[in-house]
Amino acid sequence: MKYIYLKGGNIVLDYIWLNDRSPILKQTRRHFKSAAILLHPFVQMPSGWEKTVRKTSYEHIYPSDEEILTIGKPISWQEIMSSCSLISYNELAIALKASISALRKEFKREDLANKLNSNLNQDLFYPTEDSTSLFLLDRLMKIIGSKGANQLYFSAPIFENCGFLDIHDTAPLDICNLSCNELIVTDENMDYAFMSLYDSFITLLLAKEESIEHIVQSMNFEAILCDQRTFINWYSK
Repeated sequence: MKYIYLKGGNIVLDYIWLNDRSPILKQTRRHFKSAAILLHPFVQMPSGWEKTVRKTSYEHIYPSDEEILTIGKPISWQEIMSSCSLISYNELAIALKASISALRKEFKREDLANKLNSNLNQDLFYPTEDSTSLFLLDRLMKIIGSKGANQLYFSAPIFENCGFLDIHDTAPLDICNLSCNELIVTDENMDYAFMSLYDSFITLLLAKEESIEHIVQSMNFEAILCDQRTFINWYSK
């Protein structure tokens, strides 16, 4: 983790490149003391939606951000696990990553991917990949501004884009438009931060305080609470 300085001497947080060789909290403890892995909900569109927008049988279809916000419905991992006979978050995470070829060969579980895909209906879509789910952003923005901060800082490393935004004038779609890939967002005091991860269906929520559990519960997130042994590839441990 590193800090960068913007004009005026403001100290802000650059994107955190996490590795899978040491626990998450060991890599973030210089500033953030607790973390939670937020699971992106699946996206349920109205019945028949895909049929109305599909032009060819081989076309890749996925709803736009605007469509997800206006007519999409979040479906929890628990609901998907129940319908697909997957027994844990770990199994569902592996099934998702195997489906997009985001696992090393030795960890691939095509059987889990097949279980998942054979039980998804036509208008049910995978969670948002690479970027934070729109279903989470409104609650995350409330957390970022919960201690009176007026500005948020963002860093999108792939596009080498960073800057400040007014918290009160920033909507979830504005956050989506900052980057379609990895992004970290924090408040001006760096009390909290959330970051998306490439080839992933999760968002990492970080807090300066010692425990993040009450935030996860109050915001009704479906999440994995990180302890001192939680790695970024939590599903394989």
